[in-house]
Amino acid sequence: MSTQLFDAIDYLAKEKGIDKDILLEALEAALISAYKKNFKSATNVRVELNEETGKMGVFSRKTVVDEVEDTQQELSLEEAKKINPNYQVDDVVEVEVTPKDFGRIAAQAAKQVVTQRVREAERGVIFSEYSDREEDVMTGIIQRKDARFVYVNLGKIEAKLAEAEQMPTEEYYIHDRIKVFVTKVENTSKGPQIYISRSHPGLLKRLFEMEVPEIYDGIVEIKSVAREAGDRSKISVYAPDPEIDPVGSCVGQKGQRVQAIVNELKGEKIDVVEWSEDPTVYVSNALSPSKVVEVLVNEEEKATTVIVPDYQLSLAIGKRGQNARLAAKLTGWKIDIKSESEARDEGLLDEADETYSDNEESLFE
Repeated sequence: MSTQLFDAIDYLAKEKGIDKDILLEALEAALISAYKKNFKSATNVRVELNEETGKMGVFSRKTVVDEVEDTQQELSLEEAKKINPNYQVDDVVEVEVTPKDFGRIAAQAAKQVVTQRVREAERGVIFSEYSDREEDVMTGIIQRKDARFVYVNLGKIEAKLAEAEQMPTEEYYIHDRIKVFVTKVENTSKGPQIYISRSHPGLLKRLFEMEVPEIYDGIVEIKSVAREAGDRSKISVYAPDPEIDPVGSCVGQKGQRVQAIVNELKGEKIDVVEWSEDPTVYVSNALSPSKVVEVLVNEEEKATTVIVPDYQLSLAIGKRGQNARLAAKLTGWKIDIKSESEARDEGLLDEADETYSDNEESLFE
């Protein structure tokens, strides 16, 4: 055994960021295994490594007994005293049994075991590094794709973007840089697995946190997100300080902040609305860009009936019911939308009470 092996271990420890003691333990285990396999020994042995000299030794460990029943594990008191007169029954005697050609055989076996341990330790380092990134946004490079997955390089690991987590309106091209939301990190038998998404509502939330300093600083809070990835999303925001405009902060000057997020999501339309603890106001805001005449609230069933102008009915409901569906998901309230005419016919709206409430305008039609 030469010092080159220890030099290699030092290099691996620094290059892979692995604890050197882990590699030395792996080497010792490999040498013990090689000894028992190649010399057909069941003896309890210990390996001693000397980093300074680059030498190794294999020592057989035997228990001192009065009568030997197992020569592989036991040594008579008489034989033990020949080695050292101070030995007593039940003491453990170590005798060097290093074979002359053990270095060559051990090196071959050690290479396999150490490689395996290095791989395991490396996986542990990667898992520790990426486990802290759950529910966070990471930037990766698309490496390849097939019918089921888009494979994204996140640095030290490749993550698979499943078809269900892809944006249906988005095309993925090799070498493109994309931002992904890390939904889960697992340490499996095959190594760390990172699950990522482009369609998760968390991606929208994190992008706003990155783009809007007021959100990052806690001046503006994100209360809820509803998303139909690739098509349209709604996000409700709130500022405890009445002097702060939460919607304006998120939109930015001339819409620059929200437009940056829209560009990242390849044109996904985003409605930013103000949160309110008053369900009539909150539901009204959530139905942006539609105008609302009145909101009737049923607290017990957590349901609302929203009355809108006749000409705004289709806008309030949205294409294939999308606007109403997202508003309901955003607020957590059931929403039943009726036109003024229908509401009057059902006696829900007093003609004398036709007060329009101003809504937040949608940024995108």
